[in-house]
Amino acid sequence: MKHVLKRAGLGIAAAAAWTGLVAGAAGCTADGGLGDLGGLGGLGGGKGRSAEDTIRVTPEDGAERVAPDGRVEVRVPSGRLERVTVTRIEDERPTRVPGTLSDDGLRWRPAPGTRLALAAKYRVDAVALDGHGRRSARRTTFTTLVPEHRFIAYFAPENRATVGTGMIVSLRFNRPVRDRAAVERAVRVTADPPVEVAGHWFGTERLDFRPERYWNPGTRVTVDLRLRDVEAAPGVYGIQQKTVGFTVGRSQVSLVDAEAHTMEVRRDGVLLATLPITAGAPKTTTYNGKMVVSELYDVTRMNGATVGFKDAKGKGEYDIKDVPHAMRLTTSGTFLHGNYWAPRSTFGSANVSHGCVGLRDVKGGSPESPAGWFFDRTLVGDVVEVVNSRDRKVAPDNGLGGWNMGWKEWKAGSALR
Repeated sequence: MKHVLKRAGLGIAAAAAWTGLVAGAAGCTADGGLGDLGGLGGLGGGKGRSAEDTIRVTPEDGAERVAPDGRVEVRVPSGRLERVTVTRIEDERPTRVPGTLSDDGLRWRPAPGTRLALAAKYRVDAVALDGHGRRSARRTTFTTLVPEHRFIAYFAPENRATVGTGMIVSLRFNRPVRDRAAVERAVRVTADPPVEVAGHWFGTERLDFRPERYWNPGTRVTVDLRLRDVEAAPGVYGIQQKTVGFTVGRSQVSLVDAEAHTMEVRRDGVLLATLPITAGAPKTTTYNGKMVVSELYDVTRMNGATVGFKDAKGKGEYDIKDVPHAMRLTTSGTFLHGNYWAPRSTFGSANVSHGCVGLRDVKGGSPESPAGWFFDRTLVGDVVEVVNSRDRKVAPDNGLGGWNMGWKEWKAGSALR
């Protein structure tokens, strides 16, 4: 089975969801609600069932403007819930929402009297067991109501994360920013050891920060958001006053040669391995350029209908419910992922995908496969560069693609120049 995908767009998520940044890419896409949790081997409560069927979450994934006393519930139609956590994320101190499971294990609800915070993002992680002892896992997010005439920033990476050297600090605002200089001046990104860091605006709702070159391993980066009472547009004021940070881990840069069908993985400049790959087919090529891993899924679902690959009846030309070892490279749907459906001889010899980079894997995913080996050695923020593909260079706002801009051009995108 060929792994197919058309060009599409997805916006940057504050920890994981990216919206409004349609960039027209060829690649693959994942259903963000189907990420496997805790190393579980698979999703879905039975043959042909997805995690959405097995684990039902209210509010729905990606919901916005949820009231502080709105309904929050996780339930399963059968079997039982094994674990549920609801956590306020993207805050200096991630906080769990207290709650309890029903006696029959079919439902989780917050403790009586619990109120959610305003202008906050929450993540729901749930694991369930069906009657045959099979586990399903689901992760969703939602955001709560932002008071009228207020703006906030959703940011990546997550607070206290350890990331690769290619990580770019990315802020997405819930309202258009007219006074970009005032907002950029209120965001301070510093590094230890010190290095110059500059901002670059993509439109009126996204502001990214990066140094001239990849971060040095071991660098500690601090992001000070001093947006409270900053006027982003007439009558629209900020409410955030927080400090978050992350640590840069080791350097890992992987070079995909689409013509040679190989990927060279280098750790701190030393070649670890050369892996056989398959890239985009001649009519659906893979982007060239530097891309940064922004999400990791042990297993996820990829459906062509979500990115425009539909048959005559409007259904997806493919729907793979258990793609293993998936690593997002662009918001428009380019992934580097495990592939168990192509013949073994494909890898290293032919390009058959519709934009993604495929590594050999087995159904269910194996740590012993090339895809499993690479996945286990990958951090969010690692760089994957594609060369010798018959496609254009990836756009700098398609995922964390800002490394495809020169330093002078990057700094020219600052409102403080």
